[in-house]
Amino acid sequence: MADALTTLTGLGNLNGMDSYQAVADSLGISLWSFIVVVIAIGLWVLIWKGLALWKAASKKSIPWFIILLIFNTLGILEILYIFVFSKISLKRKIDSKKKKKK
Repeated sequence: MADALTTLTGLGNLNGMDSYQAVADSLGISLWSFIVVVIAIGLWVLIWKGLALWKAASKKSIPWFIILLIFNTLGILEILYIFVFSKISLKRKIDSKKKKKK
């Protein structure tokens, strides 16, 4: 399977910096520009993932912590969790449903 994938991508015979150069060439940018972009994306993901994991842990939200730890969405899910989902409290929803029934 791995051999087929490397053959499809055209990087089967490349190793080390040659494979990075091939990817940079296919994107039409220099090798150093490609490395800077990869580092910038890595830092972006690391910062958002760290903040989201910290918030999930401080709220003792084990399911969200596990989801954020496993899935890598380039910061999208982490940003949504911080600004949207962490504000929603399951306890408040359950309490409001009980009050409506009474």
